[in-house]
Amino acid sequence: MIDLSPLFASGPYKALVVGSGGAIGAAFAQAFCADPQCGHVELISRGSQSDFDLSNHESIRAQATLASGKGPYHIIIDATGAIAINGVGPEKALSSLHPDHLMQAFLINAIGPALVLRHFSPLLAKGASVYAKLSARVGSITDNKKGGWYGYRSSKAALNMILQTAAIELQRKNPDLRVVALQPGTVKSKLSQPYTSSYSQLLEPAQSVAGMLDALKALQAKSGAYFMDYKGIEIPW
Repeated sequence: MIDLSPLFASGPYKALVVGSGGAIGAAFAQAFCADPQCGHVELISRGSQSDFDLSNHESIRAQATLASGKGPYHIIIDATGAIAINGVGPEKALSSLHPDHLMQAFLINAIGPALVLRHFSPLLAKGASVYAKLSARVGSITDNKKGGWYGYRSSKAALNMILQTAAIELQRKNPDLRVVALQPGTVKSKLSQPYTSSYSQLLEPAQSVAGMLDALKALQAKSGAYFMDYKGIEIPW
């Protein structure tokens, strides 16, 4: 059972997961569905009946409209994102940069999630609530010690700025809202598989999600967004 009581005043809560078709999104969905305190969980993924498409603004808006009838939601998780773009992995050198690849990286990892935030944040419950988006440690400018991965790093850094900026705006109306950029750790998944051959131990999606939910339930309300990993340790922006 997930204890999210510190986040919510009392009684059952409602959850919404965008990107529930991926390994981490599916693990979030399973965790919420297994929690008797979760009164309803709304799942949104590519290929769903609403034809959700992260690269299509109208489909994002339409899905939010459909989901609004089941809300308001006490916790929204956006588990979307991509490392490889159209089958091409992250660029390791400046000589590998291509404008189309960069634009697609920003579309999937920053612009699409920004529009999800625009249309889904109005569905949050008043008072203590959470909007959490999967980010990545490589999106930290301070923590960048290795270079490379230009499009992925830059698009995740842009995402983090979007979350921080939105948190400031949304908290003017709801100071109890927590906006969180989440680093899930290195998780065993189709998304990460091509890049994890050097890792001796990978997290199962359920392990990562359990850690992230524990971290979320421990958050105190504050001005601005959090950037933290699945262990609840804050990451420098």
